[in-house]
Amino acid sequence: RANCVCPARVRTPFVDGFVAKHYPGEEAATLARLAQVIAHFRPRTVIALGDSFHDGAARERIDASDLALLRAITARAETVWITGNHDEKLPDIVGGRIVEEADLGGIVLRHHADPADHRPELSGHFHPKYGGAARGRRVTRPCFVEGVTKLILPSFGALTGGMAATHPEIVRCIGAIVAIHVPAGDRLVRFAA
Repeated sequence: RANCVCPARVRTPFVDGFVAKHYPGEEAATLARLAQVIAHFRPRTVIALGDSFHDGAARERIDASDLALLRAITARAETVWITGNHDEKLPDIVGGRIVEEADLGGIVLRHHADPADHRPELSGHFHPKYGGAARGRRVTRPCFVEGVTKLILPSFGALTGGMAATHPEIVRCIGAIVAIHVPAGDRLVRFAA
């Protein structure tokens, strides 16, 4: 049993009218994936690192089965929704607590990395990606960016774009990059900075 699962940018079915219109089912698939992770790891707590909800009209749009799944997730584990820069109107019908940041055993969890705070930190705002060449083609993958005391997580949800892992704004927020970690199946591939 895991103590905590911390997905970044979950993109629930509440999120975005554009995604719902042009990529039907994508947000529901992300929510189903979150439910699978929670069923597998059985965490005591789920702390979502922001930008899970940000469309004021989404409450009227959400499918009843998606809402039921979201409520089941929040009933299964203590759920904390950290507000992100796009979370203007968090719905009060899904369960869980809504906070700006959380502390998990001395690790600060927030949406956007704070360059002025030198405590250990997890954040997810940038949803970083790492690019390289593979078989003659340019390939990009979501990645974790590790600083001395900070870790920026990739987006849990799909269709979120992404910022280059070595982008100057990421470096400004976390300081020197120690390593970049790219998920590859059931392992992480580490690239030294």
